[in-house]
Amino acid sequence: MTMETTTEDNVTVTERAARRIAQILKGEPDGTMLRVSVEGGGCSGFQYKFDMDREKAADDLVIERDAATVLIDPVSLEYMAGSEIDFVDDLIGASFKVVNPNVKAACGCGTSFAL
Repeated sequence: MTMETTTEDNVTVTERAARRIAQILKGEPDGTMLRVSVEGGGCSGFQYKFDMDREKAADDLVIERDAATVLIDPVSLEYMAGSEIDFVDDLIGASFKVVNPNVKAACGCGTSFAL
């Protein structure tokens, strides 16, 4: 099975992720988008943050796929270049997963990373 993705500025959103984002946004007010950002913190130095946002900044990267809209600010985009945003549902739970080729180390729980 091939995985189709949508790519914007080298960040991809898988079909699975777009489907889950669309499901989440369906329960939110019209115009709500998913904002993905990188913040300092976590045991390895950086962590991803997922928020609902109704405001789009002029310099945000906007990735649209089907009924899903993802926003990434320019600073976070620098850390996420070449990344893939996916949604996984496995034995340890369901969550969004960012596969980032720039990561040099990650914590054991997989929620934070170092560049």
